[in-house]
Amino acid sequence: MKTNRQPKTIDFIVYGLISRLIRAMGFIPRSMARRMGTVLGDLAFALDRKHRQVVLGNLNHALGNERSLHARRRMAREVFRHIGQILFEVGWSLSAPRTELDRDIRIDGLENYRAALEKGRGVLFITAHLGNWELLPIVGDRARMALNIVYRPLDFMPLELFFCHLRTRFGGKMIPRRQAMLKIVRALRKKEVIAILLDQSADWYDGVWVDFFGKPTCTNIGAATIALKTGSPVLPAFLYREADGFRAVFGKEIPLVVTGDKRSDIESNTLNFNRAIEKGIRKHPEQWFWVHRRWKSKPYRPWPRIR
Repeated sequence: MKTNRQPKTIDFIVYGLISRLIRAMGFIPRSMARRMGTVLGDLAFALDRKHRQVVLGNLNHALGNERSLHARRRMAREVFRHIGQILFEVGWSLSAPRTELDRDIRIDGLENYRAALEKGRGVLFITAHLGNWELLPIVGDRARMALNIVYRPLDFMPLELFFCHLRTRFGGKMIPRRQAMLKIVRALRKKEVIAILLDQSADWYDGVWVDFFGKPTCTNIGAATIALKTGSPVLPAFLYREADGFRAVFGKEIPLVVTGDKRSDIESNTLNFNRAIEKGIRKHPEQWFWVHRRWKSKPYRPWPRIR
């Protein structure tokens, strides 16, 4: 992954083309854009056998005991339709006037964020690829957050440039995931906000195996390590699509487990963070990114499991 190379002229040219194309998609009327996204999703569901099987396998893994095969297949189609609409919504966020963004993106739980901020140790948000997560920086600006987003840089430089612009245009800052601890700690000490996507599978050397939807999966320990090191309050944050717009939800602070046993504390808190994310997904399961192989990693040796 070439995360440290400088963009070349061709990268900026391709980035400009991508940006103009997606911005143009934002001028399509919202009702029509949703229909187009649905059609694209249905086409992808029919033609993309590989990812269709991943989604169906994940739904069986997570919800097999709760939903019938017919219900899971129907949900899988809704997942593809959801993904088909995201690009149009990103275009809308780039082209719509700010008054329209403020009107159509509502916020619940702002008091939870403010109460956490008053503790004076910054705030750590854990979030997921749920709803349209790319619109969360708009919410951060409306809530007057000094927002820092921890992310994995993309291999394709034009897309890296596009998403960096998308996420920072309202004042947010990007922190590459590798060797990010020092920057994160400094930001929290300045009473800023850190947002971490915590719903993807981690490599064995970056994570611990704790349950997610009742199945053990390797989960990144970064959020738990940061919280234990800084004492910063941890809150879940999600942005859901609704019939007439979007709703951001800031959950209540997740109590931090501190016993003095570092390994046990990391496992316990990571499990609690997984539970908060699972709870958020269950509210709108069709809006989660089920195309990711969340349970792909397997323990290379027996591992103490925390339930």
